[in-house]
Amino acid sequence: MTSLPRRGEKATICLQEHVVIDMYPGPISLFPTRRLPAPPLAPALLSLASGCPRCPAAASAGRSSPSDGAREDDEDVDQLFGAYGSSPGPSPGPSPARPPAKPPEDEPDADGYESDDCTALGTLDFSLLYDQENNALHCTITKAKGLKPMDHNGLADPYVKLHLLPGASKANKLRTKTLRNTLNPTWNETLTYYGITDEDMIRKTLRISVCDEDKFRHNEFIGETRVPLKKLKANHTKTFSICLEKQLPVDKTEDKSLEERGRILISLKYSSQKQGLLVGIVRCAHLAAMDANGYSDPYVKTYLRPDVDKKSKHKTAVKKKTLNPEFNEEFCYEIKHSDLAKKSLEVTVWDYDIGKSNDFIGGVVLGINAKGERLKHWFDCLKNKDKRIERWHTLTSELPGAVLSD
Repeated sequence: MTSLPRRGEKATICLQEHVVIDMYPGPISLFPTRRLPAPPLAPALLSLASGCPRCPAAASAGRSSPSDGAREDDEDVDQLFGAYGSSPGPSPGPSPARPPAKPPEDEPDADGYESDDCTALGTLDFSLLYDQENNALHCTITKAKGLKPMDHNGLADPYVKLHLLPGASKANKLRTKTLRNTLNPTWNETLTYYGITDEDMIRKTLRISVCDEDKFRHNEFIGETRVPLKKLKANHTKTFSICLEKQLPVDKTEDKSLEERGRILISLKYSSQKQGLLVGIVRCAHLAAMDANGYSDPYVKTYLRPDVDKKSKHKTAVKKKTLNPEFNEEFCYEIKHSDLAKKSLEVTVWDYDIGKSNDFIGGVVLGINAKGERLKHWFDCLKNKDKRIERWHTLTSELPGAVLSD
């Protein structure tokens, strides 16, 4: 028998009694009394009430219907009420209509995720497009949200910088403008890498870092994310919304093993009107740094070999302090079309220095004795008169038979 609470003690009510009180308002006797029969409990309430030692009526009702069976103890109470309704009465009647189920929410992008760093460092929205025809990677930095405060005023002066890994840091670094005093910056700025090949898209990774600019000390790192370029489809824009992460280490041994001298974009066209070969030096990308400041002062020289009279030399203007110079200069070599098969075009890139010898950065030779893309570029030029053909070429540190002095 259940003992009554002593005087002064607060009576406790179990969960089952709460349910019965809600369903059958009125006094509940702890001892059996002669009462009019009450409507039978719903099966769900029987299961719930049968565990209460102070609910003998419910317990006996539960025993009187063994065919109903007790439900699992860990079944959700809310589900039970939803299944059997919440308003029992003498005549059961139809159950009240349940609200329509909510459609499943859209699954988050596989590239986005939730972590502790999301709230600590912030999120970044951006999109990437690989323009295969023009060998360009367009990176549009849209906005950031909830960045970590970096300044004394509780705000930051954020900017975004990009690196292609593996590769020299300054040779392929791009950055946005700096926005002042904000933790939710909107840039809507597109940064473009030129000279990107299908091979780069397979083996390289884009590192995107958000930093805080400081005028009187070193800029501070906020967070970063990395995107393997092989995730992108050519000529399709992919949009990202990603949580920033803490700074990850860079494998510098891999950088050295894949070190490059840079790349150059050259156009070739044999002009029937001018009776000559037009050589266009468009731009260079990711050049090796030759100066102490981490940059170069590049210019380009071209020769049509063999050059018996030594009159085939052409030279572009010098571009100061850059590893991604844009020249857009064109030179003309007067020569018969039939003689081009015996010639080769030598293109070299140099770093200009005042008061000492200029430094050789790299070069490339196009001609009938070349291989791969260099041979194909030359052959396509000879085959298609009056058609301008533009190709990217990787610079090498050694050119067979070339004079590497300025």
